[in-house]
Amino acid sequence: MLTVLATGPRATVQDRGRRGWASIGVTASGAADRAAADLANRLVGNAPAAAVVEATAGGLRVRAERTLLVAVTGAPAGVRVDGRPAPFDAPLPLAAGRVLDLQLPPVGLRTYLAVRGGVDVPPVLGSRSTDTLSGLGPAPLRAGDRLPVGDLAAGEPFVDVAPVRQPSSSPVLAVLPGPRRDWLEPAAWDALTRQPWEVTADSNRVGLRLSGPALARARTGELPSEGLVPGAVQVPPDGAPVLFLVDHPVTGGYPVLAVVTSADLSAAAQLRPGDTVRFRPAR
Repeated sequence: MLTVLATGPRATVQDRGRRGWASIGVTASGAADRAAADLANRLVGNAPAAAVVEATAGGLRVRAERTLLVAVTGAPAGVRVDGRPAPFDAPLPLAAGRVLDLQLPPVGLRTYLAVRGGVDVPPVLGSRSTDTLSGLGPAPLRAGDRLPVGDLAAGEPFVDVAPVRQPSSSPVLAVLPGPRRDWLEPAAWDALTRQPWEVTADSNRVGLRLSGPALARARTGELPSEGLVPGAVQVPPDGAPVLFLVDHPVTGGYPVLAVVTSADLSAAAQLRPGDTVRFRPAR
């Protein structure tokens, strides 16, 4: 059992998401930085389906109610146990009564806490993930919440520390042409892929709003709603692109100019307001 003492700006439970429900309007959701969440589970020897805690901008503080094995990955928040520095990207024994807290990461946004056995909150439609757009899954964590530990431990962990590159505050993301590239002027693709874009404060797990030159349309009128996927770069009428993340709506009516490749979505999930991002055509 873990007791939540503080959550920071936001902390949620996440796993690999509830796939297969888009036909009834439910997006997959799940950990925004899948690579970091998967690494946290591997470090404690969990099965891939185990749920973890996703902390936004540090501030998470939890107490172990029994001896646990945990790991912290993702945005490199300083880890402390009872006020003393503790390892990052490595298995960490947490004795009963000890308090672990996360500092504000100097780069990146989302940090992941895994516990051996997984966070055992009740699943909804086969997933323990919090979907912040629809409200499905467990509510965002609050001080006083008690998180049971499950039985999704697999083999014994065998990695002492994982040498992982920290997130970038100015990544270059690979993009494929979107299905409605023809709805924008040809210069829009060049503008998207040849200059930096700034992440605005109006960004969250649903998507990143980007600031830069307005991307002009080649057609008037509106599209009927079409399916959306994580990584879609949609252009609303004001010309400011939106890069959709894991809690994206399943449909949208604005043209999708480009789609970020799956391999680069974890880097996109670590962007925070004020960071810059570039896009390059995928080879």
